[in-house]
Amino acid sequence: MLACVAGMVNVAGVLGFEHQALTHLTGTATLLGAAAAAGRPLAALQLFGVIAAYLAGAMLSGAIVQGRSLRLGRRYGVVLSIESALLFAAVPLFRHAPMLGGLTGAMAMGLQNAMATTFSGSVLRTTHLTGMFTDLGIGLGHALRGQDVPRRRILLSALVICGFLAGAALGAALYRQWGYRMLYLPAALTGAAGSGYALYRQLRPFSD
Repeated sequence: MLACVAGMVNVAGVLGFEHQALTHLTGTATLLGAAAAAGRPLAALQLFGVIAAYLAGAMLSGAIVQGRSLRLGRRYGVVLSIESALLFAAVPLFRHAPMLGGLTGAMAMGLQNAMATTFSGSVLRTTHLTGMFTDLGIGLGHALRGQDVPRRRILLSALVICGFLAGAALGAALYRQWGYRMLYLPAALTGAAGSGYALYRQLRPFSD
């Protein structure tokens, strides 16, 4: 579900906001270097802002969740609820102040990816697919050599890839109809997940 959310958010950036990805920073950092080399300070400032917003989201997630492994009781619901609020806020911001909308969306993705990285022990990334395709390729390479195949890791990679692609396809279709308002869907999904987890945490108290 989180990979699907990221796919939808990234579509909003790629199709709308300066054709700029919001869920990962490799391309953004590359464009920042190119803009700096070309002497384009305004473009460089915008790209740096996206990176800083993503980093701020990751920092906030780290401060809220803490820990390096999945443990029920940690404040994942708080992170998901903040992400939801950011995505809801991004809709009017994209329409009236696009730069602020892009920064808000990038911050939401930094929050999400940092949370997933924290509870998976750096195994899982939900906002970009490079690591997932790499893990999938490694597993398939092992299979070609007749070695033991990490089936769960391959299944996880395939699920994340399919989730992201499904979100991108759904987001693109909805963007044609609704524009930036399509972000209300991932906002609602993360809000529901955060509220559901918070309720579960109240009914089943855990120590942090």
